[in-house]
Amino acid sequence: MTPAAHIRELWRRAGWEAAAVGRSVRRALTGPGPERDMGIQAVKAAGAAILAWAVAGWWWNAPLALMAPWTAVALVQSTVYRSVRTGVQQVVLIAAGTVLAAAAAGLTGNTMAAMAIVLPVTALLGNYSRFEDQGVYASTTALFVLVHGSFSGFDILHRLLETLLGAVIGIGVNALVLPPVHLRHAHESLCRLPRDGAELLRTMAGEMERGYDRQTAQQWHARVRRLPQRIGDLRNARLWTRESLRLNPAGRRIRRPGPALPSTQWDAAWESVADHLTALTRTLAEAAGDSPRLRPPPDSVLGDVPPLLHALADVCDADHAELGAPTGTTAAAGTRPGAGTGTGRAGDGDREAGGPDGDRRDEALQRAWAAHRRLKARLAGQDDETATSVGGLVAQLQQLLHDLEDARVTPAHAGT
Repeated sequence: MTPAAHIRELWRRAGWEAAAVGRSVRRALTGPGPERDMGIQAVKAAGAAILAWAVAGWWWNAPLALMAPWTAVALVQSTVYRSVRTGVQQVVLIAAGTVLAAAAAGLTGNTMAAMAIVLPVTALLGNYSRFEDQGVYASTTALFVLVHGSFSGFDILHRLLETLLGAVIGIGVNALVLPPVHLRHAHESLCRLPRDGAELLRTMAGEMERGYDRQTAQQWHARVRRLPQRIGDLRNARLWTRESLRLNPAGRRIRRPGPALPSTQWDAAWESVADHLTALTRTLAEAAGDSPRLRPPPDSVLGDVPPLLHALADVCDADHAELGAPTGTTAAAGTRPGAGTGTGRAGDGDREAGGPDGDRRDEALQRAWAAHRRLKARLAGQDDETATSVGGLVAQLQQLLHDLEDARVTPAHAGT
């Protein structure tokens, strides 16, 4: 890449980043969501730090009042439980750093010599797994103490009291002022999966109708590989939701509002969807280009794939709409259409979903199975090499159909 092209690329990325920041700010100002929640937590952290400084620095006039707001701002965590746990870790680490620094300074009488003694010890202490990512506070506290030059017992006591004050204020602000809850985050992560899946399937269908090349298929492959990250985000959001109910004074109230989350089996079904979509796009990429590894399927075969992909996108759209439905309208667990038969015909008991979204999903699955049967019929009469690539498409699409049948929205308790 030439320097000019490199500069243009950097400028393009900077513009994209600025646009993304602008969208996040706009979403935070216009409606509820993760962006607004993050902004609230940032304001709470700043407020906790100012309050801690007002008490320790302005009213108490503590010798090293910095410790109070420093601790307070760090303890406005993403959940109240995490604030308490982090508070205990920080108090232990700051106390250890303070005592070790004071002891090293008393033994050596020299700041540099004391640093040489205490910093390896505090760094090693900070790597203890129980302290997680809070371990750095032992070393930074030791540095503050040594640079400030106060080592008396009175000064050590003040350090600990300032730290405890900051911890109490930080935890109190996080627990009492709009305590963080992550149920909405989990729900948004759930909705993102079928939405992204529908967008990808429609993109693939449209570009296949116009005629795709190897580079286009590789772009599909790159996009579908982001789905496992979405699944990981969903699992993390579920964990954060459960954790946000612990030690939360609003915990009993936040169990009621909002739609219930589907069971974790839904996550596993979408993990399988991502796996087979990845394999499908890889097969399409390897059967295209100037030197394909697989013989390209004939146009008559490729012409049957877009209707199937459109139908699968409709299934994802129906799931996305159902996940966004109010509590009480979420689909119930039912027998998947065509389960065990590969026909896609829904029996009388397969309409338990109730509501237009469940019916629309079943109708889309029926269309998808019909398109798959047409595609499977193309296998007859193909030569061995072509049958290999066509068979790969048929197999991956059949697995994908079964996966999306398994991904029917089944409500569970909120926060699971």
